[in-house]
Amino acid sequence: MTLSLVLAGFLGGNEWIIILLAIVLLFGGRKIPELMRGLGKGIREFRNSSRGLEDETPKVKEGDKKEE
Repeated sequence: MTLSLVLAGFLGGNEWIIILLAIVLLFGGRKIPELMRGLGKGIREFRNSSRGLEDETPKVKEGDKKEE
């Protein structure tokens, strides 16, 4: 694979500026902090729930293993 094919998926600086301007035009400046706050809460809840699942999984100690 050539380097140009590998780098084709990445966005440059100009693309990010255009995307940010489009978001500001669509949602307005007042809604963006509200959207980011909601996104942050969602990410935080996802992390907390994934940690909770790890805590609930039973840990198997070396002496507790059953021989088959």
